[in-house]
Amino acid sequence: MLRGLWAYRGFVLGSVQREFQSKYANAILGAVWSLLSPLAMILVYTVIFAEVMRTKMPGSDSTFAYSIYLCAGILTWGLFAEMVGRGQTMFLEQSNLLKKVSFPRICLPVIVTLNALVNFGIIFGLFVVFLIVTGNFPGAVFVTLLPVLVLQVMLALGIGMVVGILNVFFRDVGQFMTITLQFWFWLTPIVYPASILPEHVRPILDWNPMAPIIATWQGVLVKGTPPDWGSLVYPLVVALLLCTLGLRMFRKRAGEIVDEL
Repeated sequence: MLRGLWAYRGFVLGSVQREFQSKYANAILGAVWSLLSPLAMILVYTVIFAEVMRTKMPGSDSTFAYSIYLCAGILTWGLFAEMVGRGQTMFLEQSNLLKKVSFPRICLPVIVTLNALVNFGIIFGLFVVFLIVTGNFPGAVFVTLLPVLVLQVMLALGIGMVVGILNVFFRDVGQFMTITLQFWFWLTPIVYPASILPEHVRPILDWNPMAPIIATWQGVLVKGTPPDWGSLVYPLVVALLLCTLGLRMFRKRAGEIVDEL
């Protein structure tokens, strides 16, 4: 599988490049929009929550603490949601390509992942510039986010592959997952701190693999706190199980996917 993927690396990278270019093909400003959209989001959150509402994070005196908390959660959730959302439709969207061109089918989830990482890299890069300019860059602890990013990508990739394959045979799965993501967003402490939840509700977060991942991003970027690696064991186990299940389903159903489309 990896050998086939390496042999078709040009196809993968070309697909990522074409998708990025096609997104801004008819826009006058072109790829500049990829910078303006996230920049606008960061400015809106900063102006509204830091300057207008003067929202404070519990335990932090920083003016920008809640804006950073919010951006850290929403940006990283955006990467997760994009990978899962694109993953659930990747075979359906590329049905013509799958029927006409022979290539390793495993290229599709890789293309989805790389496209999402490119978008995330642009948005998160601007966010890092904002942290540096405002004097809120967390320092050396920032590099600990790399393995957290890998873990998050594994989790999203595993879910995307499982849901994407199921969605070919049972189209209700895609609709169900879209609704699930909406509930999942609000059941994850992204716009609110977990500490404000009632005591009897907090144990529910223990079953949410995205909760400790988002909390780690927010802890590092808001307070410069090193990750609590123990809290990431559960998401790691879930991610490994889902990736294994996704690959097994892919190997078993790869031939039937084209017939079903």
